[in-house]
Amino acid sequence: MSSDKSKAVVLLSGGIDSTTTLAIARDEGLACYALSFDYGQRHRLELEAACGFAKSMNVADHRIVKIDLRAFGGSALTDQIDVPKGREPEEISRTIPVTYVPARNTIFLSFALSLAEKIEAEDIFFGANQLDYSGYPDCRGEYIRAFEEMANLATKAGVEGRLKVKIHTPLIQMTKAEIVRKGLELGLDFSLTWSCYDPTADGLACGLCDSCQLRLKGFREAGFDDPIAYAPKKS
Repeated sequence: MSSDKSKAVVLLSGGIDSTTTLAIARDEGLACYALSFDYGQRHRLELEAACGFAKSMNVADHRIVKIDLRAFGGSALTDQIDVPKGREPEEISRTIPVTYVPARNTIFLSFALSLAEKIEAEDIFFGANQLDYSGYPDCRGEYIRAFEEMANLATKAGVEGRLKVKIHTPLIQMTKAEIVRKGLELGLDFSLTWSCYDPTADGLACGLCDSCQLRLKGFREAGFDDPIAYAPKKS
C-alpha cells in the first residue's frame, strides 16, 4: 500500500457492520489501520473473522488489543448472564439489552483515538448503526458527535491544531438490508463474518440471539441467503 495515502483507523469486530465499514474506507482510497479487541467476550470467534478480513483486504496494519472487561462484568457478553434469545424485532429495539457492555464503544473509540494521534490519522471509521440495532446508547449519532468534539479537545495534536479528528459512521442511517447490499456491492464475502453472541460448542451461530436475528432479518430483506452456518432449530 502506497505511503502517500491518507490514513484511517477502522474499528473491526469481524461482523457485517465493521467489515462493510472497512470496505467503504478502503474504497475511498484510504490506508486502513484496523483495530480489534479481545475484551473477554464470549463470542471470540469474531476475532478470527476480523483477522481474516484484515488480511484479505490488505490493510496497512491490524492490531488486536487485549483488555479484559470481564473484570467489570455487567453484560451477558462478559459475565455469567444468559444471552436473550428469540426476541421479536420490536422488543429488541425497545430497551437496552443485557448484551450491552458498559461503556464499550467509548473504550474502543478511545483506543482508536490514541492510535490515530500516534500515526497522525484524522479519520476514524466506526460501524455504528441506529436503525436495525440492539438499542445500544453508544451507537447513536448524538453520541458520535459528542465523542468527536471531546476527541479534538483531548489530544496534544488537536490542541496544537495539527490534527482534527473526524469520526466517520457511514452506516449510521442504513438498515441491515442496505448494509448487506452495500457490502456485497463492495465484494465482501459475508460467509467469513461473525455476528452471533452465543455460539454453540462446535462453532455454529445460534440463530436466536439479537445479533443473529438482526443479521438474518437483514439478509432476508435484502433478498439474499445468509451464507454462514446456524445451529439446527430445536423442535
